[in-house]
Order: sequence, then C-alpha cells, then structure tokens
Amino acid sequence: MAENIVHLVLARTPDAPEGVKGISLFVVPKFLADGKRNTARCASIEHKLGIHASPTAVMVYDKAVGYVVGEENRGLEYMFIMMNAARFAVGLEGVAIAERAFQRALAYARERMLGRDLVEGKTVPIIRHPDVRRMLMLMKSQTEAMRALAYVTAAALDIAHKLKSEKHQAFAELMIPVVKGWSTETGIEVASLGVQVHGGMGFVEETGAAQYLRDARITTIYEGTTGIQAMDLVGRKISRDGGRTAKAWLEEVGKVPSNVLSAQLAAGVQAVSDCVDFICGSKDPLATFAGAVPFLKLMGIVAGGWQMARAAAIAQKNLSMTKDKAFLEAKIATAKFYGEHVLVQAPGLRDTVVKGSASVMALSEEQFLAA
Repeated sequence: MAENIVHLVLARTPDAPEGVKGISLFVVPKFLADGKRNTARCASIEHKLGIHASPTAVMVYDKAVGYVVGEENRGLEYMFIMMNAARFAVGLEGVAIAERAFQRALAYARERMLGRDLVEGKTVPIIRHPDVRRMLMLMKSQTEAMRALAYVTAAALDIAHKLKSEKHQAFAELMIPVVKGWSTETGIEVASLGVQVHGGMGFVEETGAAQYLRDARITTIYEGTTGIQAMDLVGRKISRDGGRTAKAWLEEVGKVPSNVLSAQLAAGVQAVSDCVDFICGSKDPLATFAGAVPFLKLMGIVAGGWQMARAAAIAQKNLSMTKDKAFLEAKIATAKFYGEHVLVQAPGLRDTVVKGSASVMALSEEQFLAA
C-alpha cells in the first residue's frame, strides 16, 4: 500500500542515563535510504474487538537501523507533543461516535411503531414514550456538551500556538485529559443507550447500533486509559501548579450570565473547587489517586455544563431577535435537561473524591479472593 513504512520508536542509546531522562526518539523505516530492507519486521497483527482493519502490530527490531529525531535523551518530551495531539483526537473520536449513535437512534425512534400513547391510547412511534425520550435527551445533551468543550479546547490550542499565550496553553493542557477521558467514557454510554433505544434490534448487525458500541469501547484505552488520563489530570495538571489553572478556569465559569442551569452549575463549580483544594492539600498519594477517575468525570460534567450554560444564555438573549426560535428553544431545553439529569451528579462525585478513598484501599489482596 505504500513504498515505505516509517515507525517512531522510543529507545535508549548505549550511554543514556537511567529512567525517563535517558529515552530518545528514533525514526525506523522499513526500507533504508539506499533502498535496502531494514531488519524491523512485523511479528503479528493484533485482532481487536469490533475492529477488523487495525494496523496495530507486534514489532521486532532485530539490530534494526534507526535515526535519532532531535536531541538524544529528549524522546519522552517529543513523544508527549504527539501524545497530547493524539489524546485530543481520540476524544473527538468519542464525540463523533456519540453523535452517530444518536443520529441512528433518533431515526429509529421516529419510525418504529410500538406501544400505545399514555394519553391518547393509540399506537405511536417509540419517540413518544417518556423513557425513550429520556435516553435520547441523555444522548443529545451529553454529545452537545462534549462537542462544545472539545471545540473550546481546540480554539485555545490555536490561540496558544498563534499568540504564544501561556494562559491558553495551560487551559488546553488542563482540558485535554478531560476531553479525552470524559468524551470517550461518555461516548461508550451514549452508544450503549443507542443500542437500548433499538431494543432487540440493537443486536442485529444491519441496524449498525452494535457497531458504534464496539467502536467506542476501545477509545477509552487508546493513547492511555481513562485511569492514565485521570492521573495526568490530578498529578500534572492540578497538583503541579497548585490548582492555579483550574481555579482560573472556575472563575471564568462563574462569569456565565444567568441561565436555566445556573443553580446546578454553581453547585458543580463548588464541587470542583472542593476537589482541587483536596488534591492540592493531600499528603497521601493513595488517597489522591483513588478518586482520580471520579474527579475526571466531575471535571467533564462541569466543563460540559459550562458550555451548555453559555449556549443557553446566548439562546435566551437572542430568542426575541430571530425567526428561528425552534432551534434556540431546543438549545435552552437541552441545557435545562443537562442541568437536571447530568450536572446534578457533581456534588455526589465530589463526595466520592474527597471522602471515598479509604474504602477503595480497604481490602487486602487476599480479601478479594474471599467468597
């Protein structure tokens, strides 16, 4: 399919120092510059759940020739430039799968005739049933929130690159593990809801609903699991600067004009602030990291609520100045739903992060085997 295949490989030079400070980045091509075949070879292709065109492979580098990229011993630093971009891209993959799963579920719900209307008593499309509406609204509202947060983070990256803005760079770095971790975990939830909307037909291949769920499942693992993203968020993005970037972001959230989810957003801001104080003040790394994933979820839910609140405030402001009222009214209603069904989780997640670490570590390894 290609004249050459080039691998980026992390490895050590003979005199490299110990630890991560001794890792260099190399380019290892399949064919060398003189046309000769390098000794790098594929040992096996990995067969993954639901993915039948993945090039992921086990590679063997038996005395293969590689060329140092940049300076020696700075490989991990270089890799993280690529890794951050890749993590953000996988977060977008979670958003994309969620959107497609919602579109498919919505189309099915509008055409599938089943069950009687609770008021009128006649057979109706399943979109008329309250629980199906609830699932569709969960899919729609969370997908909108994820997409908006991803776009705001992307804009911050662009501004940071163009203007060399440390403020925007710090905000983007804070949000990248959130975009990656929260969007992919929520993408699985949304895809699973899509299967549920289809009912038994969700397991029939022709509907496509099951494929979205299989596709979504690996996104929480790509480029670092959700636990790795959460540890990066807590350890590097919160603790490293004493929570300053997170607190500055929370101040911006507090400036959103009054809207239909102001009360829930204020509670969410307080929940995140409490967790940041806990993380920065903790002397016990086990306690800090035991709640890392719930904290990442909390950050995602509140950051998504921030974007939904902005949309609702703008929609409300412009409601009387446009003919397209249906679109703006839908924005406001969707934001209100998000506040009442998603953002309300924030105080509970705060309690899990701040108070729940002891129970995470309570059992000995032997007690896990107890009947």
